[in-house]
Formats: sequence, C-alpha cells, structure tokens
Amino acid sequence: MTRVILVHGIGQQLRGPESITETWLPSLNDGLAVSGAATLPRHAVSAAFYGDLFRKPGHRGLGEPPLDASDVELGLEHDLLLSWWQAAADAEARVPAADASARLRTPRIVQRALNALSHSAFFAGLAEGAMIGSARQVRRYFTEPEVRRAAGERLARAVTDETRAIVAHSLGSVVAYESLCAHPQWQDLTLITLGSPLAVRGLVFDRLRPAPHGGTARWPVPVSRWINITDHGDAVALVKNLAPTFGTRIQDLTVNNGAHAHDVRPYLTAHQTGLALADALS
Repeated sequence: MTRVILVHGIGQQLRGPESITETWLPSLNDGLAVSGAATLPRHAVSAAFYGDLFRKPGHRGLGEPPLDASDVELGLEHDLLLSWWQAAADAEARVPAADASARLRTPRIVQRALNALSHSAFFAGLAEGAMIGSARQVRRYFTEPEVRRAAGERLARAVTDETRAIVAHSLGSVVAYESLCAHPQWQDLTLITLGSPLAVRGLVFDRLRPAPHGGTARWPVPVSRWINITDHGDAVALVKNLAPTFGTRIQDLTVNNGAHAHDVRPYLTAHQTGLALADALS
C-alpha cells in the first residue's frame, strides 16, 4: 500500500526507516494540508533507507579519533567541501568568501573551508568531523560499487504497484534517479527532488549512471512528471535548475526555507511540494 517513497540524503547513518518516516511524515502532511489536499496515513508512506551503509562497525576501543582537515581525501571530498564553501559564501553574508588560494589542495585550505562552513546555516552546529563525513558519504557512494548497488536495491524493494511518487532529498535524489533509470518496467511515477545536487558538473553530474551524453542526462523512463524544488541559499544544490541538463519536461521551482536552506522539513512543508505531491496522488 506504499503510495509515497521517501529517499533521504547524507548524514542519516544513525537512524532507520521508521525514524526517517516518523520525522518526515508530519512535514509531508503539512505541505499537503497547505495545498488543500488530504493528508496521508502512516501505512501509505515508507522510507528507502540506506544510511546504515555508512555506519561504522563497532569495536572494543574507546572510539576512533574524530576526523580533521588532514583526513580529507584529495578529489571528490576536497572538491565538495570547497564547492559548499563557495556556495555558502555566495548565499550568506556571514560566511567568509574563498579567495584564489582556495584552489590549492592543502590541509590549511580545507581547514579554512571547514571554519567558513561552520558559520553557514546548513552546517551550523556540526562538528568538523560531521562536515567531513558528509562529503565522505558522497564520495563513497560514487566510488564504492557495493554501497551504490545496495542503496539502489533498498529503493527498488520499496516500490510497489501502488507507488505513485518518490520524494528524494539531497544525495537521495541521486539514488532515486539512478534507480529509476535502472528499472524502466516501473510505470507512471512522479519524482519530486528536494535540494538536489544532480546537475553539479564535475562532482555529481559526470559520475551518474547511465552516463550523460553530450552534456545531457538520460530521462528516467518510469517518470511521467518530475518536479525539482530548491532554496536559493541551499549550498548542496549548487545548480538550482535541472531542466537544462535533464530535460525541459522538468518543472524547476524555488522555495524559501528560511535559515535552514537544506533541511528537508521546510522543503516538505512548502506549498509547492504539497501541490506536486497532491497532483501525483490524484
């Protein structure tokens, strides 16, 4: 009876499918309510949870030392942190801007990025290790085939004949897109992406499967309607509009999430999200 599937983003490794659903559902129903639509019962919603794939195994020691700037790997982890820094500085006056030296690959530059991001709305209150861990989860998804495959399988198991919409946040939009492309037999689904990094070239877009061709990504066959919703200040969704690279059938919308631009809850309570979901369910 699953009509709506929720696909979470980074930083959820200590949660589970039930806690994700219990957190998202009130906000999801708020969005439906403000759009004038009927709300959803608990049994109509399920989460495609993959956060545990990033959870570290237990051991007998007192705990691993926290990650610091010297632990950031060159390549995707490093480049993501600097991209988030630049996007946060562009959107928020309180975030110090990067300069030309930020293109250098040194722990000192990474430390500056972490210090700057600590002033941003999205990363405020997070320890440096958590910021690094967020970038590391993105890197692991794209570089560890078993993680990528398992995340897609979690979503595939959640889809039923009753499913009408997939609501995907942040890295979850990548999981959803790739899973939808891999299952052309699914039919007539609405995809709602929130704070999506899908169109970020060099970091995400060029790593997608199936690979984009000629600067354009393949349309996921099961999707009859795709609504992409972003906040202007969302540092993770560096490219706000997906239509230029994923197809003009996409409806790109902008919302205002206040101080917490990337938080999934204000995305879900937005009138635009409620309307898109209500249309899918009707």
